[in-house]
Amino acid sequence: MIKLLVGLGNPGKKYEKTRHNVGFMVIDQLAKKLKLKDYQEECLSHVYKARIGGREVLLAKPQTYMNNSGIAVVNLLEEYDISPEEMIVIYDDIDLPLGRLRLKLEGSSGGHHGVESIIKEIKTEKFPRLKVGIGRPKDKNQVVNYVLSPFSKEEEQILYAVLERSRECLMRCIEFSPEYAMNFCNAPIT
Repeated sequence: MIKLLVGLGNPGKKYEKTRHNVGFMVIDQLAKKLKLKDYQEECLSHVYKARIGGREVLLAKPQTYMNNSGIAVVNLLEEYDISPEEMIVIYDDIDLPLGRLRLKLEGSSGGHHGVESIIKEIKTEKFPRLKVGIGRPKDKNQVVNYVLSPFSKEEEQILYAVLERSRECLMRCIEFSPEYAMNFCNAPIT
């Protein structure tokens, strides 16, 4: 049973619309659809509390900056007595093209520093995650600049569909299970 959704990103206006903050964008989209207006600042995160399918679910955006996301996550898990398997982490993935999602039940960080931090702090790779494709820059030496850049106007059209699909994917994970939602989440967005 999923009890916690954690969207990864960097706090502050400077990073708000960047590719690296797509995890925050997914949480914001879900909070908007659920009509959640106020978050609490706790466990080094912005935390929304929602009722979905008759259960309380936390939506969190760590405020520790991406590379220290694990510090906030371990605080949330301990404070609310949630196991890693009851959490879904949402983050950007440069190995997936924009417009693709991939839900996985466990795995390595794949080089994502936010996920590395979480694995290090909670001492397991066994937690579901929703990877949101942002594509890869043409120049492999420009990865940092690329992930910290905003989406283009053309990409924003695709991004809107991705955020909607991500929201629906997460709702299915909560109402049923990540295993149940996997085919839906991993199918191409048309």
